[in-house]
Amino acid sequence: MTSTGIRLDAPAPGWAIDADVVVVGSGVAGLTAALRCTAAGLATVVVTKARLDDGSTRWAQGGIAAALGEGDTPEQHLDDTLVAGAGLCDEEAVRLLVTEGPDAVRRLIATGAHFDTDDSGAISLTREGGHHRRRIAHAGGDATGAEISRALVEAVRTRAVRTIENALVLDLLKDEDGRTAGITLHVMGEGQHDGVGAVRAPAVVLATGGMGQVFSATTNPSVSTGDGVALALRAGAEISDLEFVQFHPTVLFLGADSEGQQPLVSEAVRGEGAHLVDAAGTRFMLGQHELAELAPRDIVAKAITRQMQAQDAEHMYLDARHFGAAMWEQRFPTILAACRSHGIDPVTEPIPVAPAAHYASGGIRTDRHGRTTVPGLYACGEVACTGVHGANRLASNSLLEGLVFAENIAADIAAGASTPVRDKAVGPALPAGSHGEPVPLLDPAARIQIQRIMTEGAGVLRSADSLAEAAGRLEAIRADEHKAAVPGVEAWETTNLLLVSRVLVAAAAAREETRGCHWREDRPDRDDASWQRHLVVRITPERSLDIRPTASATFPPTVAATPLEP
Repeated sequence: MTSTGIRLDAPAPGWAIDADVVVVGSGVAGLTAALRCTAAGLATVVVTKARLDDGSTRWAQGGIAAALGEGDTPEQHLDDTLVAGAGLCDEEAVRLLVTEGPDAVRRLIATGAHFDTDDSGAISLTREGGHHRRRIAHAGGDATGAEISRALVEAVRTRAVRTIENALVLDLLKDEDGRTAGITLHVMGEGQHDGVGAVRAPAVVLATGGMGQVFSATTNPSVSTGDGVALALRAGAEISDLEFVQFHPTVLFLGADSEGQQPLVSEAVRGEGAHLVDAAGTRFMLGQHELAELAPRDIVAKAITRQMQAQDAEHMYLDARHFGAAMWEQRFPTILAACRSHGIDPVTEPIPVAPAAHYASGGIRTDRHGRTTVPGLYACGEVACTGVHGANRLASNSLLEGLVFAENIAADIAAGASTPVRDKAVGPALPAGSHGEPVPLLDPAARIQIQRIMTEGAGVLRSADSLAEAAGRLEAIRADEHKAAVPGVEAWETTNLLLVSRVLVAAAAAREETRGCHWREDRPDRDDASWQRHLVVRITPERSLDIRPTASATFPPTVAATPLEP
């Protein structure tokens, strides 16, 4: 573990509070960690960028995967996950996920989440891409994330967990020994706290979600600007597998120039029997994979992209007219409403779809307890790289990963916690390590430039040339930092986006093969001999990127980490 001495340019904290644990993020991972830490008697503070229920979890449509059905087993779930991960999953991490997953879902139900059931009262299960069995539990038809978020938010409020909403996390605080000592944050708008402050805690859990906003079109909400990954990099933590960005194959196509968050058309629609077709109505997934439309997402996204190229088309179609109005209204009411709001009626016409950035399979490298390479810093959910997803996340494993690894984090923190904080004096004094070299902030106008560069050079299709051009254009933006912006939310977010984009492009250029959701046109084959290993990235004090491969597909330990292969 090294310290970079780098931080965002921000005012000194004007207020501070104390806790045993600070959880950053309010999706399924963050709120689960907070509830478990609170139950263990730890003074816990939840910091979230918008409102408690505004994270990516709320947007999850399909459901949560677990071996809950008759005849299904964790071993079968493990096999499907390993296949989707294309040789880069940590098998023991996956085994942990699939064996602990069913009970974690039951505990979620006990917390108050209500899943759809059949006439017998059993949980209704559906299929999604890459799954050989029906093992996706859903709620409200296609509103699973919203129901999970509702239940967890209600539990957090019932248990009076301390929360700070509308707060952007800035940087990690460390003590004299280099251990985690809390975070700095900026509260947007008036409230109990305002402006830049600090939460002092010996354990920090990052559950900040994804980084989909590095691309022009994404299913991620506007708050998904890679803040957790950027913070971890500045703190000296290792990042891994950031080149593996999953592009969801079926996102509602709103036009070639549409930007920002796009409506998702859940894989569960294909799980219930919808077909991918071209403008002539021809199904093109038949013969490309044994599961056809339910092949793993990278395969479907590539097939749609190839078909679009071959036909010089901007999109393909998802045809579910045979569902009928009643099924659409009962099973997929959210998607039906989204389509109709954009002038498309799936009951009577095919839905125009195209791939868009959806999920980061990589992130802050952790072990099976959620520990990063910085002592006291944990990560879970989409911001983390646990080794579960490998080169491509299996559909609906993300909510389960958030549950299982958040519970493990809480157990680890509770097992190693010192005397809990009670009524410590609150004051402005901060631990050593709260100062460092400030990073010049980018003009917020650069955000759109970054997104377009990433979409053009590091999207579904990549090559050495496209990645080199993207890297050069990103470096030109970084070199223009003498036009530094004043500290503020938009400047901080844009600066984070640039750092995360640089890492993603560098890793994608270094991985000279096609694997999972990383598709290199100039390196179309999977190369296990050279590349069945992970790329680990650190940022140096000089702000350059140190990228090294691991010795094998197995991650080195995060605590007392072994040296990486030179």
